[in-house]
This record gives sequence, C-alpha cells and structure tokens, in this order.
Amino acid sequence: VARRLSLRKHPECHSMAGGKAIEHLAQTGNRQQHTFRLPMQQYRNCDFSFSGLQNLVNKAIIQKEKEEGIQEGEILSCVKDIAAAVQHAAAVHIIQRTYRAMLFCTKNKILSSKNATLVVSGGVASNQYIRKGLQTLADANYFAFLCPPPRLCTDNGVMIAWNGIERLRAGLGVLHSTDGIRYEPK
Repeated sequence: VARRLSLRKHPECHSMAGGKAIEHLAQTGNRQQHTFRLPMQQYRNCDFSFSGLQNLVNKAIIQKEKEEGIQEGEILSCVKDIAAAVQHAAAVHIIQRTYRAMLFCTKNKILSSKNATLVVSGGVASNQYIRKGLQTLADANYFAFLCPPPRLCTDNGVMIAWNGIERLRAGLGVLHSTDGIRYEPK
C-alpha cells in the first residue's frame, strides 16, 4: 500500500519504511473517510490474508486518482485518510483472527486458561496502533501480553536470517551437501 501510495515521495515519509509511513500518516488521517471491507469474514478459522484488502485499497486509490486528475506516482490529497483506513482495517483483521486463535487454543486446552500469554513480535509489533489493539484484546481476555520494544520489532526475515547465521556458526542443523536438492520452482 505504501508503495502504491508513493509514500517515498511524501515529504513527511521520504526516509521511512512503508509500514512506518502508513502508521505516521494514519495518526493525522480520518479513517472514517474510507471504509474497507474486512478480509475473510466469511471464514470461521484463524487464517490471515491481506490480498483482498490490498485489492480493495488499490481500487480506491485508482478511483481517487481519477477524481483528483492525477497519475499513479503522485500523492493523493486524501493519502492520510487512506493510510488511517488501511491501518484500521488491517489492525481489526489481525485482532479478530488473533482472538479466534486465543479462543481455539483455550477451548482445546492448547493453552491454559490461567497464565496464558499473547506474544507479538516482528514488523507488525512495531506498529503502535496494532500493538495497542492487541494489548486491549489480551487484557480483555486475561492474557498476559509480551511484546519486545519497537526497536527490536523488525521484519521476521531478518530474524530468520540471523537464526541461520547462528545455526551455521554452531554447526546445528546445517546441510553440508546440497546434492539432491532442487532449487528451481516446480
């Protein structure tokens, strides 16, 4: 969404990562100016998907570009409102799906109803709006809430790569021969 909104060109966001730029602009946007249908509402499971939301947002951006007479790559006048609406829809989706997972885990005794903990990490945990919503969810359901400081909540890809480096250094679970491994997609 940040790329599609060309937030690198926005004067307040030129040096920010996409998620951080969305969060920054959303703080002064009006989320009620745009309503995006929440993804996967018809599915009663714990799965996440943002592709439907992404599609709705892209359609809204195209419509607004036509209305404002601007081309893709230019900044919309309503960019803050779109950022706020997208952030809110994503947060509600995450919170709803997390709640379903919490219910599933306690009902099936995967987690104890006493001393249960919700742990949130990775890039999504650096977003204060989402973090606050998940904290509220945890509190309302008597779960402890653990979340690293935002400066440690980076993309999980970095954490996975670092884990690989540490495992390589320790010689743990590392293949020493790539014979018989297919690298090309099926």
